[in-house]
Amino acid sequence: MISFFICLFLLVGGFFVYGKFAEKVFGPDDRRTPAIAMEDGADYVPMGTARIFLIQLLNIAGLGPIFGALAGAAWGPSVFLWITLGTILGGGVHDYMIGMMSMRHKGASVSELTGMYLGNGMKQVMRVFSVVLLVLVGVSFSTGPANLLAMLTPEVLDMNFWLIVVLVYYFFATFVPIDKLIGKIYPIFGICLIVMALGVGGMILFSGNYTIPEITLQNLHPNGTPIWPVMFISVACGAISGFHATQSPLMARCMRSEKSGRNVFYGAMVAEGIIALIWAAAGAAFYNGTGGLLAALGQGQASVVYEICFTLLGPIGAVIAMIGVIACPISSADTAYRSARLTLADWFNYDQKPIKNRLVLTVPLLGVGAFLTQIDVQIIWRYFSWSNQTLAMIALWAASVYLLKRGRAYLVTALPATFMSAVSCTYILMAEEGMRLSTSVAYPIGILFAVGCLGMFTYSCILRKGKNIALPVGDVNFD
Repeated sequence: MISFFICLFLLVGGFFVYGKFAEKVFGPDDRRTPAIAMEDGADYVPMGTARIFLIQLLNIAGLGPIFGALAGAAWGPSVFLWITLGTILGGGVHDYMIGMMSMRHKGASVSELTGMYLGNGMKQVMRVFSVVLLVLVGVSFSTGPANLLAMLTPEVLDMNFWLIVVLVYYFFATFVPIDKLIGKIYPIFGICLIVMALGVGGMILFSGNYTIPEITLQNLHPNGTPIWPVMFISVACGAISGFHATQSPLMARCMRSEKSGRNVFYGAMVAEGIIALIWAAAGAAFYNGTGGLLAALGQGQASVVYEICFTLLGPIGAVIAMIGVIACPISSADTAYRSARLTLADWFNYDQKPIKNRLVLTVPLLGVGAFLTQIDVQIIWRYFSWSNQTLAMIALWAASVYLLKRGRAYLVTALPATFMSAVSCTYILMAEEGMRLSTSVAYPIGILFAVGCLGMFTYSCILRKGKNIALPVGDVNFD
């Protein structure tokens, strides 16, 4: 339990210390933001900081920090370290830098930002990569809520009925003005997510019936699945997630001041890390070890959430849990489709102020999503997990070049970018859905790939310094 509190303290302290350092590295100022200069009543809509924080939290979180943390706890309390250090040094920096870069570039999506700083070829890759990833998120978080709603309603309202209802909601959430639907209901569900985590954490800590294990680096996974790199892929939301890079530009288009960036982007990531830490501890303590937890996860992660909430918090907890496991994935999927629409709009330079233009992109996106719901979601999710962390790697390298071009302390992003390069490469080499190589082959290749990425970046630093190249910065100043 002591190590849990240490990690909790580090997460909170990380916001005030390392978050402040990241803010200083970027250097926000008083320039007008896209929300003010480009207000269109649809996607560029100024909103208050507290409201944006709750929307951002639900955008990036959903059930990610719950499901991912429970899965990660199957390796034992070593997951506490990844959640803590990943959030402070990786996820918080990743979300903050992409959000702030987007504000500096008219609210541009991550694919466009990547193209600006890693070249046109990478931009084309990221455009496709981002849209595919976002649609996979939408598909993954469609069938689950529909199944749960079918279980709670009369038999005539089956899964297909609720799937249609969910997809219809996604249709409206994808194209209506962001402050009319998402801006009104997300803060409520964001509060529910926080209350659920605090309630579960409080009962685990203070009921006297459970013991949170202390951190050990020993692999406690019952199946012997290696920590590296599988745990780092399994626990994405709650540590670092490339999906967040697609979400931060949504709020970058709604912020009134650059100086709110640390509270919104870094702060929401820290809040997600705390939620993940609580649920990882709850999973390990409630099932009294990784064996019991893994067996429970075999019945489905939603059932684990329900069991924990109902046992610890009673009927009220059960209601909150059901709201969480239904509303939270829906909240991730609708903003995923919305981000996909905006990514396509940036791609084709297609003005999204007219409703007709929004519908032109929304209808085919939801059509593809509806078709993919007929495929086994577990297959889709396996590919999402890897592509998610690969996107984080690419986004961090783009942010590193951004900082390099401005003479800033680029190591704040280059080091986590190197780490995530090793994680992503190693995983796809050894994963079942990848090349299925042995660890003796995958590990050294993954490390060499990461070193190669860092070497290329270092070479560009030396080249720039040696030739005194004045690289264009490209920031937009509306004043």
